[in-house]
Amino acid sequence: MAGRTFTRYSPYVPPSIVRRRDPTKGLLVGLIITLAAVTTYSFYITRQINGLRDLQRDLADRNRKDSLQLLRIQNDLNSLALAMRDMLDAEEPYPLTAWSAQFDRIRLDLDAALRREEAVATARRTPEQQRYLGNSLAQFWDASDRTFALARSGREDEARVQIRLSLQARQAALSTAVARLLVENNESEEQTAERVQDIYDRVQRQVYWFLSATLVAIVLTSLYLIRANRQIFAQLASLSTQRSELVQKLIAARESTLHHISRELHDEFGQILTAMGAMLGRAGTHAPEGSPLGAELREVCELAQSTLNNVRSLSQALHPSILDEAGLESALESYLPTVEKQVGLAITYERSGAPLPMNGTAGIHVYRVLQEALNNVARHSGADRAWVRLNHEAGVLALEVEDHGKGFGPDPGRGLGVVAMRERADLLGGTIEFLRPVEGGTLVRLRVPVESSL
Repeated sequence: MAGRTFTRYSPYVPPSIVRRRDPTKGLLVGLIITLAAVTTYSFYITRQINGLRDLQRDLADRNRKDSLQLLRIQNDLNSLALAMRDMLDAEEPYPLTAWSAQFDRIRLDLDAALRREEAVATARRTPEQQRYLGNSLAQFWDASDRTFALARSGREDEARVQIRLSLQARQAALSTAVARLLVENNESEEQTAERVQDIYDRVQRQVYWFLSATLVAIVLTSLYLIRANRQIFAQLASLSTQRSELVQKLIAARESTLHHISRELHDEFGQILTAMGAMLGRAGTHAPEGSPLGAELREVCELAQSTLNNVRSLSQALHPSILDEAGLESALESYLPTVEKQVGLAITYERSGAPLPMNGTAGIHVYRVLQEALNNVARHSGADRAWVRLNHEAGVLALEVEDHGKGFGPDPGRGLGVVAMRERADLLGGTIEFLRPVEGGTLVRLRVPVESSL
């Protein structure tokens, strides 16, 4: 109905048991393998990164620090060379001892730089290489002390000779040694950079291989899941088809049995009871008026007529013959007043649209849905009024049964009556909905394509 709001119940899906090979074990094995691969690769990458960090710390950083100290030493040696050049300059007005303080300052800085350089020097140097610079500096300072001693004793000419022959030569040798160490450090840094790049390249290749293997594992797992799911859904579809076929056979067998029993009751027992009533009526005419026999015959005749009425009512309840003779609408118009009398339920019946032809098989299913819906209203809703609407529109028959009672619970699909209504709707190729009107209660809406039921 237009302009009305309903709450839709969740559809009921009956549980199905599918016997098949459980994919859980295979998925768990794949998960374990994937986790093991990720863990192993993470451990490998961690080791590679730690090795790279150690390499940079032990070689690259130490080389840079060592080079800085060597540059410091070389700068001090250059300062000594400049000082000795000034000492040998004849135009300098100062005595040689005037440079003693500068030599002491440079000596302190050189000693500190040398100690620092020995602490950060790379382990690739031999002990002789590590001691060479210190020994050479010690020899230079010994010669320097002797030179200044000669200068203090007034023998500056001899001191200048010592500077020219000994100190400058030792200073040049020291500068050459420091320059050679700087070159070695530069070469070591280049080699370290190459090793670091090799590690990066190897890690990068391993990442690509790992990602490729992971993608392959994901693809294989996905294909396995797709295959397993397709098998499950195929078996579920097969079970659903078998279930629908079984339900159709059961419903058809039930309707056939009810139809047969209804016909037997109407034809056999009805005729017998009708004959008995007629015979009792004729016998009563021969009994003396006012005699006890006549009264008993009339009482038995009334009992036979009452039984005949009950048999006819039961026959109509099992299978309404009017449905086969006059159609669905006539059957509904005959059935609804009977329900009102039997259960005390006020029913408002509304019909719209031009009637569409519907065969007896489809009609009985619609009739049974109406019966079940009204039985639910009478038994469970607590309502005293119901609305039945039958609408024919665009080749679709729509049947609605509405009440404003208690309504269904959260899941209306587990009752046998509701399941039967759903199955009958499926047999007709239609749909059935269980809605909650804004006023409360329940609205059962059945929609059936009439073309499929002809």
